[in-house]
Amino acid sequence: MNQSRGQQAALEKLAATYGQKTGVTVTIDTVGPTDFLPKLQADAQSKQMPDIYSAFVQTSMASFYKAGWAMDLTDKLKGDWGKNFTPEVIKLSTFEEGNNLGVNPGIYTAHWETQGYGIVADDKTSGLDAKNPPKTLNELVDQLAASNKSGNGGFSVAASVSPYLMQYVASNWLTDGQISDTFAGKYKWTSAGWKKAFQLLADLQKAGAISHNTLPGGQNDNPTVESNFFTKRSVGAIFDGASGVSVGHKTSPDYTTYFSLALPKASDANYTPRSPGVPGKGAVINPRGKHVQASLDFVKWLTEPAQQEVFSKEAFIIPTSPSLLESPNLPPSLAGFADGIKNQQVISNTFSAPVTDAISRDVQRLVLGQMSVDELVADVQAAQDSSQ
Repeated sequence: MNQSRGQQAALEKLAATYGQKTGVTVTIDTVGPTDFLPKLQADAQSKQMPDIYSAFVQTSMASFYKAGWAMDLTDKLKGDWGKNFTPEVIKLSTFEEGNNLGVNPGIYTAHWETQGYGIVADDKTSGLDAKNPPKTLNELVDQLAASNKSGNGGFSVAASVSPYLMQYVASNWLTDGQISDTFAGKYKWTSAGWKKAFQLLADLQKAGAISHNTLPGGQNDNPTVESNFFTKRSVGAIFDGASGVSVGHKTSPDYTTYFSLALPKASDANYTPRSPGVPGKGAVINPRGKHVQASLDFVKWLTEPAQQEVFSKEAFIIPTSPSLLESPNLPPSLAGFADGIKNQQVISNTFSAPVTDAISRDVQRLVLGQMSVDELVADVQAAQDSSQ
């Protein structure tokens, strides 16, 4: 079961190639991002899980891992197969002892994509210049605000993606250890670094930089943001994961006048900002499936450098193979994401579901002027406490 429509064509092509090579038929069921989790949950309840399914955000996938629907790949990745992935991707895929999601220690996913976060901007409407990017967050706010005076400028981020924007911005003042400890409940959301991170959204709103003075929310919020940028072109810049470029290429293949940027540094930063570390798209193998060994063989083949290169070129994603990353030939649409990945957060914990829900809800209220930054971080801390 495949979650990504942007990678559908490449995945189907590779599955067909594998069939010709081995005589094994691999059927790809692409349900898309909106229906993926509900369908997977229904399959788990009826005990009719697919042999292989897409790796998704850890917070959303943890329940499947805890229920025994994922093979532990730790020992298998210690051999030659593990050389197909950077050490950072292996680390980010690992659930450590005592992780805050309560998953047994292990590695349950194999990834062909490295996922970073950053700004995707149109060079004509965003007010941003790839060759002369803003040097500070204040400059970014000013330039986006100026662009929002036109009908298709300004900035947007989906409420559900805003936690990663905050995680990225907070790294100006917090170490990876402090961010990880926050997710584990050992460091406070009410600390100065997190307050400064959320203040960025308040500053964007005050400056008039946020498109339509609101953040899209709800189940389809990020597809809406991506559609507004890539298809409708009603906004000049968005914050998104690198996979958004794959979606844009799929939905609007003739649209090429955009680029990506890593977030600039805050003027009072203690550290260089670092993109949240997310392994990106990959596969989970169902150990209770009907074709366990065949599934493992296919996933091993799918994550070899040759197949990763197909994903990279045809689905516009950043690979996990060290050999491919050593000499990347990336288009401008991915260059900024790749820059962010070079200085990526590597942490052992992640957001709990109550925290992501609180942030997604509260940032919308913050932008609407219904909540202050102090009230927001206090509410997020309460959500953190409730998840302990």
